[in-house]
Amino acid sequence: MANLKEIRNRITSVSSTMQITAAMKMVSAAKLKKAQDAITAMRPYAEKLTELLQNLSATLDGDVGGEFTKQREIKKVLVVAITSNRGLCGAFNTNVIKEVKNRADYYAGKQVDVFAIGKKGNDILTKTLTVVDNQSHVFDALTFENVTVIAETLTQKFVTGEYDKIELVYNQFKNAATQIVQVEQFLPLAPIQSDKPASTGDYIFEPSKEEIVLTLIPKSLKTQLYKGVRDSFASEHGARMTAMHKATDNATELRDQLKLTYNKARQAAITNEILEIVGGAEALKG
Repeated sequence: MANLKEIRNRITSVSSTMQITAAMKMVSAAKLKKAQDAITAMRPYAEKLTELLQNLSATLDGDVGGEFTKQREIKKVLVVAITSNRGLCGAFNTNVIKEVKNRADYYAGKQVDVFAIGKKGNDILTKTLTVVDNQSHVFDALTFENVTVIAETLTQKFVTGEYDKIELVYNQFKNAATQIVQVEQFLPLAPIQSDKPASTGDYIFEPSKEEIVLTLIPKSLKTQLYKGVRDSFASEHGARMTAMHKATDNATELRDQLKLTYNKARQAAITNEILEIVGGAEALKG
């Protein structure tokens, strides 16, 4: 059994760790509320924009998407990995990295590059895959304008033929304890599929429906990427809050066990001292 000093040092160390994890849990909980409100408020807009684009496209003949819907033979694929800049958030980053590697295996035989948004994904994926860019700084000021710049860069890479397909891999926020890894096709635009019938109202379009669709597509792509980054940001804080909650509980349990061990060791030491005194007294009597 460890001596009393070693056990006291371990109790102190575990208590300090418990204070840190509890503080990190509270910080993430505060940030989660703001991030959750942001993604919850944005989803209806993104869904309505997609619905509007679907209704307009369904009433048009031919390929109105132009260069955004161009289907090419897939030779070069770009996977956008959205992770976090910091760790201590459970399997949040690991799940995305694992899925990115799965996509690389799926496109075996083709050129698969990674566009990293988040420091953790960049640091790990550079060891096994080709990372062409890292935009981890976007989380320093997560605004639609900053994400728009990235969306335009990705769009340009597809339009110029640098890549034949671009996919997004990120964690979708469901609740603080649940994040779902999503793989979304960014470009080319997938064929529009909807169970809802297209709007058949008699509308006057100004400018033409074709021009409206071509204007909405870039807007929709920017919104899609921003929603993915926002989802990932909220998921990160939810995952970190859950991880730190579990870590605090484990530290508390370990501290209680160490205290029990300390008390037993202390009691054993006191008992041994009493036995030694009694034994010495009996020896003197003899």
